Amino acid sequence: MTLPAAPVGTAGLPAVPHGRTAVRLAWRFLPREVRDLVEQHVGGPVVEAVSRDSGFTPGFASVVTAESGHCAFVKAASRAAQPEIAASYAEEARKLRILGDSIPAPRLEWVCDDDAWVVLGIEAVDARQPRRPWRPAELERALDLAEEIADAPREVPAELDLKPIQEDIPPIITGWDAVPATWPHHAEAASLARSIAELPEADRFVHCDLRDDNILFAEDGRTLACDWNWPTLGPVWFDLLVLLVSAHGDGLDVEPLLASRELAANAEPDHVDAVLAGLCGFMLSSRGKPAPASSPYLRAHANWYAEAAWSWLAQRRGWT
Repeated sequence: MTLPAAPVGTAGLPAVPHGRTAVRLAWRFLPREVRDLVEQHVGGPVVEAVSRDSGFTPGFASVVTAESGHCAFVKAASRAAQPEIAASYAEEARKLRILGDSIPAPRLEWVCDDDAWVVLGIEAVDARQPRRPWRPAELERALDLAEEIADAPREVPAELDLKPIQEDIPPIITGWDAVPATWPHHAEAASLARSIAELPEADRFVHCDLRDDNILFAEDGRTLACDWNWPTLGPVWFDLLVLLVSAHGDGLDVEPLLASRELAANAEPDHVDAVLAGLCGFMLSSRGKPAPASSPYLRAHANWYAEAAWSWLAQRRGWT
């Protein structure tokens, strides 16, 4: 697929159906032995399984309810058929065990990991996700969550073996190499993205994938983050910025929101711009790849997010 040579804006792009982006395996299609395993852990036959169809991965992800009324959020992937998803679920379980109650996340209850399947049982939370386009009050609640995550493991456990974001996600600094040089301000944007590797104090624990579909507004008042596969080390305000890019794309004025947050109070404008450039280049480079059949909206998301990040970056830099 050929990458566009210039921005087109978010308005002209296909809409992403938030909350309905995943193509997931249904409960009835899980192997009998996997269903038996789940039923052993939930204490009886499963009478209902409601798929959670947000996100961009094809692994099984459903809230299952047993005859007894016990519920669990179950994630499962085959090591043979879905090796990357299975590995990411296993890694998420490893990290959740280490982090324990130090993070605002649904509790990991049990794990079964063998040569065939990785199956996670996670606390089923009575909750909903934020609505899109963003509502200001819900966005503030999500930004509060980003600050809570930043304050959670103040000393990052060494056994997490986290790497700086540019090592975990190299395209965040190299993504512009795949973008046509005709893109406006290409050289400056690419230089900004490369400077991420030199940012001072970019060694804080960040979720790294704090999108609306990874956030739960629980009925008991908690605000929780899901999908802990990808925590990394980065600027303390990284998760804030990821959320605000989507809010900017939804038409909200995000500069006052960024300025009002204590996490970003001392952020150098050029450092913020560097991360915006990196996010944009990363998404631009991925939008040129074919859409996987198992995640039909992944590239539409990348398209939209790249344009939203570019729009905010261009606004901040005075680019026309």
